[in-house]
Amino acid sequence: MSVRHFLRRAALPQRTFAATTTRHYASQKPGNPVLEIFNRKVKHVQKDRAAWNVDESRKVDYLKDEVAMRLCERLLDIKRDFTNVLDLGANSCNIARALTTPNPDPDPEAGSSAPLATRISKLTCADTSRALLYRDADLPFNQELAIERDVIPDLESLPYKPNSFDAVLSSLSIHWINDLPSLLEQVNTILKPDCPFIAAMFGGDTLFELRTSLQLADLERRGGVSPHVSPLADVRDVGGLLNKAGFKMLTVDVEDIVVEFPDTFALMQDLQAMGENNAIMHRQLGPLSRDVLLANEAIYRQLHKEEDARGIPATFRLIYMIGWKESENQAQPLQRGSGQVNLKDILGGGSFDGT
Repeated sequence: MSVRHFLRRAALPQRTFAATTTRHYASQKPGNPVLEIFNRKVKHVQKDRAAWNVDESRKVDYLKDEVAMRLCERLLDIKRDFTNVLDLGANSCNIARALTTPNPDPDPEAGSSAPLATRISKLTCADTSRALLYRDADLPFNQELAIERDVIPDLESLPYKPNSFDAVLSSLSIHWINDLPSLLEQVNTILKPDCPFIAAMFGGDTLFELRTSLQLADLERRGGVSPHVSPLADVRDVGGLLNKAGFKMLTVDVEDIVVEFPDTFALMQDLQAMGENNAIMHRQLGPLSRDVLLANEAIYRQLHKEEDARGIPATFRLIYMIGWKESENQAQPLQRGSGQVNLKDILGGGSFDGT
């Protein structure tokens, strides 16, 4: 079930955002993938360029900060402390910042609770972009949590020993991975037994409005279609990939965040400032032509703008996933049919014929 959320960006009031056991998957060994969908060098350059403009980069962190907060809230249901945690694809350490904010689920007896950072002894923030990883190294949240920044050459091949981490978190990074099955297997390997992997990624119909309007604009002005929005995994595939990687007790859910922009030019400008612009291999090089951009603006408004809205909507679909590394003494789900409560009694009874 998809849940739609609308959020408001304070700095810019114009912009509002609101498996089966017989199935087999082909996966590669860690390292350079044979088939590359995304150009990793281009993505590295895009993230570096975004981080160099510090002020603008911080302004457009509204989406990454919001998703990091929602991801960290899932830690509230895990009643344990974590000695060593990995933030995989940390960007500008958005998860670290979220962990140090006031607890969104305070203790009703005490009236308040300590931030989640107090339950984590060490957080290793790993990313390929030094500029982005160290962008906020001088901000106050760094003093509230033991953070180690680790610049690694490639997110496709993790340089960590097996059974190293008590939890692996990842927010809005793994949708740029070429070989996701291989990465998930590596994450499972570096986790300690009975420890969680919690991640959020863009998926499915993210930016479907921009995708469709650009395709129609290309067709109208150029007579052909070129990919301008990256392909993304579907929620139906994620559970199977987690299961194939060896994770147990899986949870996968989806929600939509809808951001309202004044126009398509502001949307694409924010995507570039986030480092989330197109990095598909063999994509069309160079900027879009003025004719295509103007046609895209008109088509986008015609197809997707609500009559009473001030701006245009852009949908970001978030896939959240939780998987646990298998352990001998791990809690297991109850056997089917072992429940002691009838669901009909809870829902108030009733019958199919309406009586």
